[in-house]
Formats: sequence, structure tokens, C-alpha cells
Amino acid sequence: MSTYFSPEGGLPSQSTLLTDRAVVKEAYTVIPRGVLRDIVTSNLPGWENTRTWILARPIAGFATTFAQYIVEVAPGGGSSRPEPETGVESVLFLTKGTLTLTLDGETHMLEPGGYAYVAAGASWSVQNDGGAASSFQWVRKAYEPLEGYAAKSFVTSDSAVAPTAMVGTDGKWATTRFVDPNDLAHDMHVNIVTFEPGAVIPFAETHVMEHGIFVLEGKAVYRLNDDWVEVEAGDFMWLRAFCPQACYAGGPGKFRYLLYKDVNRQIRLT
Repeated sequence: MSTYFSPEGGLPSQSTLLTDRAVVKEAYTVIPRGVLRDIVTSNLPGWENTRTWILARPIAGFATTFAQYIVEVAPGGGSSRPEPETGVESVLFLTKGTLTLTLDGETHMLEPGGYAYVAAGASWSVQNDGGAASSFQWVRKAYEPLEGYAAKSFVTSDSAVAPTAMVGTDGKWATTRFVDPNDLAHDMHVNIVTFEPGAVIPFAETHVMEHGIFVLEGKAVYRLNDDWVEVEAGDFMWLRAFCPQACYAGGPGKFRYLLYKDVNRQIRLT
């Protein structure tokens, strides 16, 4: 049974030393869980009894394709119109509590590990009908239409999708893919990557895709550009295109993260 990290906010004591792992560099940013405090949250228009940690937003000269949030919804909170832009698609991944999702007229009860792809233009709302706070990852991207294809909304869960092992790894490195990588209707993938203790990415991945990486559980040493960075559950890594990356999973348990990447579209030059 997987567990997923969710921030709780609060503030450190006045005796706490100012030492942490937060860093912003030209090719990457690391936002560690220790800086996800009360005073860095945002209130989103149209949401009630909700606070949001905005992890990523398009920035000129850095990553430009997506935004990613942690949304915490108190009991009774939610939104009847969460998405203000008609051309934006979303992925919701629940890490804590329960959430009632109404999507194109159908109601779904999300529990931890619940995953929803919300197509651009879909009608949807969310409500916390439970007795405790819920928390979810929200990834937003402007959908790039492609003639002859149309991405459709769906709801599933981490436990309902079997991970696919990477070739030659004996299952020690696997990816839970919620959409078919060959389906050109989708211009983004939000997957879960799992490493068993000691497993590695054995080369420096260097590619055009931007990444938002939220660590769901475990710890690792991650190679970002020319730095080795220790990360743990609750940390967020934000990578611009072509940032070299690799990792060693540190154990003692699995290292798992939610991974965003932009895919399946031609490079626009005009």
C-alpha cells in the first residue's frame, strides 16, 4: 500500500536555523518540503475553504508549458468552477483525504492515489465532503489541439494501473503510465515513476521535455544539470528543457514521484 506526502503548513520555531535545500538555478529549481509553510500559500478565486502552494508557473527563459499546485481543501470546501480558462487541460492526483469530483455530469469519489485527467473545455467541480482536509496535486497545461485527435477526460487510480518495467531493470525501475504514450491526442503525460532501493537512472537524460517532479515517497540522490541533490518525499523539482538528469534511489523503501512532461507535438517556429 503506497503512502503519499502532503504538506501540513505551520511555521518553524524562532530557534530554527536558516538551513534548507531550496535552490533556484538556471536549469532547475528545487523546492523542498520544509519551505511549504502557511505564509507561502495562495487563495484561488472561485475556491472556498482552500489554500494552495503554487509550485510552478510559466516563466520566460525557464519552463513555460505548465503550472503545478498543491491544493489543500478543508471539509466543506471546494469549487464549482475550478478552471477559469476554457483551453486548459488538467490532471488531479489525490495524496490525502477524499474528494468528490463531478466531471461532465458524472460523480467520482477520489481517495488517495486517485487520478483524474480533465480534458480542455470539460465541465467539472470538486468538493470535500469528508471530515478531514484533503490534498491533491493539480497540473495545468494549455492544450495544443491536433487535427484528427481529441483527448477525453477519464478517472482512474494509482492502484488500478500496472507499472511498466523499464527494459533491462528486472522491474527495479518502472513507470505507471495513465495514458498510452503513442496516443497523439495527449500533449502531456503525468506519470508515476517508481524505483526500488538502489535502482538508478544510469545515464544523464537530456531532452526537450520540461518536468515537474513531486516526490510522493522515499528518498534519492538526484542529478540535476551538474549537481547531485538529495531529495525526499514532499520535495518538488522543476526542470527546464534539456536539463541533464539522473538519480540513485536511496532506500530503505521505494522512491516514487509524480512526473509531468510535455509530449507529442511539433516544435513551433512561427
